[in-house]
Amino acid sequence: MVAQASDGPLLLVKKLGGLLAIIFGCLLTAVGVTFESSGTTFVGVLLLVIGAVLLVLKIVRRNEGSSLP
Repeated sequence: MVAQASDGPLLLVKKLGGLLAIIFGCLLTAVGVTFESSGTTFVGVLLLVIGAVLLVLKIVRRNEGSSLP
């Protein structure tokens, strides 16, 4: 199923937001683990989870109309 034109900007924001959250989450997690900062590690993992959820929501929305064989 093709996304409608009116949903384009929202889907793009979810996709870019998810990717950026994952990138910053990885960086913050690595910095937190390196310097043994539990707060930074927690924020990094939280950003990783938020990024993954945004990408999953985008994929689920894109595949709403298709059915498994």
